[in-house]
Formats: sequence, structure tokens, C-alpha cells
Amino acid sequence: MTTGIDARLERIGTDGSYVIVPMDHGVTMGAVQGLKDIESTIDGVTSGGADAVLTQKGIAPRVHENKNDKGYIVHLNGSTTIGPDEEDKRMTGTVEEAIRVGADAVSFHINVGSNHEPDQISQLSEVTETAERFGIPVLAMAYARGPGVDPEDPEALGHAVRLAEELGADIVKTGYSGDAESFRHVVESTRLPVVIAGGSRGTDRETIDMVRGVMDAGGAGISMGRSIFQHENPEAIARAVAGVVHDDLSTDEALAEAGLALEA
Repeated sequence: MTTGIDARLERIGTDGSYVIVPMDHGVTMGAVQGLKDIESTIDGVTSGGADAVLTQKGIAPRVHENKNDKGYIVHLNGSTTIGPDEEDKRMTGTVEEAIRVGADAVSFHINVGSNHEPDQISQLSEVTETAERFGIPVLAMAYARGPGVDPEDPEALGHAVRLAEELGADIVKTGYSGDAESFRHVVESTRLPVVIAGGSRGTDRETIDMVRGVMDAGGAGISMGRSIFQHENPEAIARAVAGVVHDDLSTDEALAEAGLALEA
């Protein structure tokens, strides 16, 4: 790891833990709730405690003036929900382009176990090689997805995060196995900081309980999109998540400090 990578990791995290809000879903899903006025959403989540936001390169002009001096990550591949195969993520940018639009890090999605895994392995390897030359951290979004693959199986998730380390990533994002005990195996499968995806929105308590489980398992935080940017109050839910990740709050403490209802 280079000095540049270390310095930029500090820009997208806090003391080795991470609250990242991906908002690259405009490619995947279109201008859904929370993304039409993405400026307000970015301002809200970073005011609430997010360490960094993540978008595709074309949204960069809408990010910088609204991110409250927090970190910025540019995502480098994508697909759509209306295309022929959502798992077939194609390159949408380069490390050099990300640097030109002011990114502190780049991210890349790989579906481990899918029919597209071979191409995505090659592409991620190329991204990490280029990024290392420029001192740019790589967040690998390494999911267990494909025919016959259980996306919550801790063994499959452990394989996915280890693959990310083997290919040179600096942080790895993956799915959650459902509880802290099983997720501990995933965390122990790599020396990289492990953060989880959020998936589609649940209740506030379900979201914060999941974050609490990740931290109890030794995880490094979250990279959570829809559960935060589609919330009716993105700033409040970001504050609750950050309270667990950065301040070690319980679920009830985090919900209360964020002003969110303590529903069962």
C-alpha cells in the first residue's frame, strides 16, 4: 500500500471505518426517489455523518459542491435492470477519468459465481493495477451471485471477499449473511476492511440492526445505497448508521440520537 492510498483512504473513512453511500443507481434503475435532486440527497447524507458518496463519473459536477468536504468515489462499471442481463456489468469509466473528475477512490462490481465472473476478474485486476500506480484506493463490490449461488451463504461471501484481496483491492463490499455469527467467517476470510451492502429498504430498525451485526462481527462499516438515499429523511438514517459504525451505539441509541422512531 502506498502513501497516496493511505491518505485517500482517510478521505473516504474515519479511523479505519466507513459509512459510504452509493448513488450510482441512476444507471441501474434510472432517476428513482432520492436521485432526481441528488444534490440535496448528497448534502443530507454527508451532513448526517456519511464519510463518502459514490456515483458514476458523469454525476461528478453535481457532487462536489454538496458533499460537505467528505470523500468521493467513482464507480467504474454498470448495467441496467431493463437490459438483457443485470449481472453483466460493463466498464463505464477508467481510473484516469475518475482522477480527472476529482475522485478520492474508485469502485468496481464483480459477481463471483456468475457467468460473467471471468471477464470481471480480468477487469478488476486491470483496475487495481492502474489504481496502484496512481495511489488510488479500490473498493471492490464483490458479491456472491450466479446460478446455484446463495447470495447470503457465508462460505460464498467469504470466497468473494478473499478474491477481492487476491486481486489487489483495498476495501471490499459484499452482501450480509444475516447475522453476526455467520458474518464473522466472512470478515475473517480477508485482511481487507469489509463493508456491507444494504439492498432494498427495510424498516429503520432492520437497517440499524444489520449495521450493528456487521460491526459486532468485526466488519468495517457499510456501503449502503437505497436504504439511505431512498429514506424519507436521508440525513437522519445516515446519522443513525454513523452512530453505530463510528460511535459504537446500540440500535436503540442510534435510532434515538437520529430522531427516528424506536419501532419494534
